[in-house]
Amino acid sequence: MTAAPVPARARALSRWGGVLRDVMSRPSGAIGLTLVVFHVVLAIVSPWIVAYDYRAMDATLMLNGPSAAHWLGTDHLGRDVLTRTLMGGREALLVTGIATPIAVAWGGLLGIWFGLVGGRADEVLMRVVDAFLSLPWILKMLVLIVTFGTGIEVLIPTLAFFYGIPVIRIARAATHDVVARDFVSAARARGHGRLTIIRRELLPNVLDTLMVEGAMRWSWMLLAFSSLSFLGFGVSPPTPDWGLMIADARGFMSFAPSGVLAPVVALSSLIIGINLTADALAKALGLDRAQKAPV
Repeated sequence: MTAAPVPARARALSRWGGVLRDVMSRPSGAIGLTLVVFHVVLAIVSPWIVAYDYRAMDATLMLNGPSAAHWLGTDHLGRDVLTRTLMGGREALLVTGIATPIAVAWGGLLGIWFGLVGGRADEVLMRVVDAFLSLPWILKMLVLIVTFGTGIEVLIPTLAFFYGIPVIRIARAATHDVVARDFVSAARARGHGRLTIIRRELLPNVLDTLMVEGAMRWSWMLLAFSSLSFLGFGVSPPTPDWGLMIADARGFMSFAPSGVLAPVVALSSLIIGINLTADALAKALGLDRAQKAPV
């Protein structure tokens, strides 16, 4: 008596469950994933656990040091530093949490498509990608942000667009490795169209690479978002944001260092957690993150 075939969705869940166990079995993966989950959960529950209103100002408490009432002290407007630090990751995680999948999706699909098509169109696309990548990212983003504004509705598509461009190179390189295999040639011989080949043959074999690349893009996007906030082009006051907090408190660091150190530690721990998780994920999937994409 033959066993019943396992549904594709069940096989996928079983595989990714095994990958998750592999990631957690590695010290770097366990530490990284714990940091990431901690920050995500904190961003969700922080409005209900903070002791103060992040907008509440008190001129009598300006630049106070740590105390029983304010564990990390207060900033130059008398606002509680701990409250603003705990809530400072909400906007960053919201914006980058939406922009990262969009960047990986459009950049990955475009890279897969042109990696399959090849020829003149592929060469032209890569020269356009090279032209974009040759310019400093901050200048490209500032042009759009200054032109269209600094709201979330501008920041999300801006980050998704510019951080999706490098994904094209990674997806194209991974596709070139798969296109030459026999099962793709067999699909072509059976008369399958390009969209069918992408959906059935290429995307499942490139997905692992795109997931690791997405994790890396997430950490870089967080840095970019915080940098924009530091320069005054991210979120607007009084919304708490780590980059904005650093910009506001840097002039008072000599006698009120917690206003800078708290958001720096928070941002650094999140980025370190993402990078450790991405590294463990790459090892669990058998990918070499140091491998360079061909031009």
